[in-house]
Amino acid sequence: MAALDGWKRKISALLLFSFFALLLKAQDRPVTITVHADQSEGPYTPIWNYFGADEPNYVYAANGLKLLRELGHLGPVPVYFRTHNLFTTGNGEASLKWGSTNVYTEKSDGTPVYDWTITDKIFDAFQTAHIRPLVEIGFMPEALSTHPEPYRHHFPHGDVFTGWSYPPKDEAKWSALVTTYVKHLRQRYGDSIHTWLWEVWNEPDIAYWHGTPEEYDRLYDTTAAAIRQVLPQARIGGPEVTGVRPGRSEAFLRQFLEHCASGRNYATGKLGAPLDFISYHPKGSPKFINGHVQMDIGEQLRAVDYGMRVIASYPQWKNTPIILGESDPEGCAACKGSQNGYRNGPLYGVSVAEAIARTYELARKNNLHIEGAVTWAFEFEDQPYFAGFRELATHGIDKAVMNVFRMYGKLAGNWVRVESTGALPVEEVLEHSVRGQPDINAVATRHGHELNVLLWNYHDDDVAAPSTDIVVSVSGLPARGVRVQEFRMDRDHSNAYAVWQAMGRPQHLTAAQQRQLIRSGKLQMAEQIRLQNAVLRLALPRQGVALLHFSW
Repeated sequence: MAALDGWKRKISALLLFSFFALLLKAQDRPVTITVHADQSEGPYTPIWNYFGADEPNYVYAANGLKLLRELGHLGPVPVYFRTHNLFTTGNGEASLKWGSTNVYTEKSDGTPVYDWTITDKIFDAFQTAHIRPLVEIGFMPEALSTHPEPYRHHFPHGDVFTGWSYPPKDEAKWSALVTTYVKHLRQRYGDSIHTWLWEVWNEPDIAYWHGTPEEYDRLYDTTAAAIRQVLPQARIGGPEVTGVRPGRSEAFLRQFLEHCASGRNYATGKLGAPLDFISYHPKGSPKFINGHVQMDIGEQLRAVDYGMRVIASYPQWKNTPIILGESDPEGCAACKGSQNGYRNGPLYGVSVAEAIARTYELARKNNLHIEGAVTWAFEFEDQPYFAGFRELATHGIDKAVMNVFRMYGKLAGNWVRVESTGALPVEEVLEHSVRGQPDINAVATRHGHELNVLLWNYHDDDVAAPSTDIVVSVSGLPARGVRVQEFRMDRDHSNAYAVWQAMGRPQHLTAAQQRQLIRSGKLQMAEQIRLQNAVLRLALPRQGVALLHFSW
């Protein structure tokens, strides 16, 4: 009997050894990505071209305006920008999670005083950079708030949700403010205003709104009617809820959709309210474990998917475009710390590449139309270099993530069919995120005599790992004369953070160091070659993104 048990143990050990040997052998095999350039899968519509921030006053700072101009030139499509605090009372001084325009104050007798000086600087910056505003009407001016004191917050100290987060004490004055504001914008910016998007407030399902859901619906109706009074064809949407997940955010979204479909409109008295796009906020949930960051892109994508399924459950809203008003790896752009250091380098960029591509996939899965996914990141003034904030640039130096948007900006035309032996099924990513094998995946578009293939090597865990050998096989291209440019964003390319670290992490840079970091923050071409036998081979590091540009 003992001898039989011994044989069983040997056989089990042998089987286990064989399993791991096969696993290692499989890992040694290159990943094959097959691109069918002659098999169209429908028109490509960009969703990456939306950005936003809490702090509107940074957009007209020198570094902010520089970054805005770069965003405006990321690709041939228009870029939209969404910002909080367009109605917040204050002197225009910006700080973390704070901004103000002072558009509305009152005289001692209650007479409204409108002042467009600061808000004009914001929208002038957008115009200069060829940026289209996604105008978020909010927050509540101090003189109109039902609970004005305390008003100014000082994040990260104390409560953020102060007097600006309350309903108006005078609905008629609020409506007049919105109408006068839109009239001023139309007069100042002319016909370009007809391409803008409009929305009401932000995350009213949490403490951004110290009112009931019904009071929000009333604010939405009143604001939409005031906008449409000036711009009858204005595209208006909302409600920019958090999540969406079962519970409070889902309940808020559902009551809002039902109100817009058949509820009594508080402004017009008719049934229903205008809703030209539906918006909500999917966020991930990174953690710092065992000395490294572990992302949770599955959490972000589950929120994308759940929100889509809620919307799809309403036949009257199934064809309404969706804008993910803040779609990010985590919630707080202005929060920093050791767990957020990944934002400085390639991991932030590759997570964006993965999230955008998977968002398209989830829209197809749910048979819905996604119009935009807002990256809630811009830049912060008067902060240390590479401080760990979620931002696109630091002190005028582009972070690695910007180069992922530059790659997405090269996509155009029609989607073409792509297969990857290293891709994880979207159902697995939704359930488990990317914690086992990496997701080595690609998308591609074709436009005229150009083919662009975007591929990435993503894993939740920010730990060292070998590069992956990838074989890219392309069919449907001319037999001769095809040239290929390879652009990279990884630990060694298009990564100013790595160069700054090699400098010794200086906080006081020479002019030469500043110029070097600005150059290293641009998108770098790793190689330019002629295609041989429709096959390319490359080694892509973990947390790397590559763009292959074919032309003939």
